Parts: sequence; C-alpha cells; structure tokens
Amino acid sequence: MKKLFFIISLVLLFSISYQAQPKIGYVDSDTIMKQLPDAQDTQKKLDAIIKEWQEELSKIEREWKTKYDDYEKRKLILSEQKRVEIEKELITLEDQISKFRQEKFGVRGELFQKQEELMKPLQNRIFNAIQDVAKENDFDFIFDRSGDIIFLFAKEEYDVTRLVLEKLK
Repeated sequence: MKKLFFIISLVLLFSISYQAQPKIGYVDSDTIMKQLPDAQDTQKKLDAIIKEWQEELSKIEREWKTKYDDYEKRKLILSEQKRVEIEKELITLEDQISKFRQEKFGVRGELFQKQEELMKPLQNRIFNAIQDVAKENDFDFIFDRSGDIIFLFAKEEYDVTRLVLEKLK
C-alpha cells in the first residue's frame, strides 16, 4: 500500500512538473556593457583615474630607483651616519610605494570604491531592465552567460540580451 502511494505520488509529481516547464533565458552582460554608452563612459573615467594613479606610482618608484642607484654607487665612500640616513630614506620611500598601492589598488582601496560608486547605478539600471524583460516575456529564470555559469549549449532564441539593450535605450 505504501509502495502504491509512493508510485502514485511520483507520477503526479512528474506530471505536474512536466506540464509546468520553466521558461529560461540568458543575457550576455559583457555585450550589454560594451554596447551601452553609459558603461563605456564610466569605464573611460575609471581608466583615466587608473592611468593618473599609475603615473603617480611610477614617479615615486623612479624616485626610489634613482636614490637607490645613487646609494649603491656611493655607499662605499659614505660615512656610516650618511649611509644609515639614506637607507632610512629608501625604506620610507618603499613604505610610501606600498601604502600608495594599497590605498589606491588594494582590496578596499580607492579604485574599488570608485568602481562601486560609478558602476552601481549602471548595474542597478541593467538589473531593472533584465527584470522588466523577464516579467514582460514571462521568463522564470534569466542567467548571465558571461558570469561563472558555463553554458555548454544555448539556443539563440533564449538570448534576451537584445531585449535588455532595447529596454535600456
């Protein structure tokens, strides 16, 4: 009797799930970001900031290299006091370089914060457009093709990237 109930339950479960197959779509967020003018402008702003910081870092590194090369050439003729003084300057510059890298490019550095500040509104807009497309087209799931989810095969008919781009215009 329990077996019969179990089998009937399984048959009912499969018949219900068979009738209500989910509608799945996907987007390619890389394509959206490449084709969206706001995203391109934001990326240009970030690139300009990165370039400025890298130039600043290169300047400090060149200053350290110049001092170090000069120190290496003259260390044999320097007094002990002068040698210690220059070594302290070099260590200070190394610390300054390390601190600059961490402040600007570190995990919670200014670059991360700037990306968050500039990209968050854009990401929210894209997310809202994806939600609108999903609701309008009765999708149960929308996946991002360019993320960690790997599609070994996907029919083009389920690609809703174009619809999202149209929604964003």
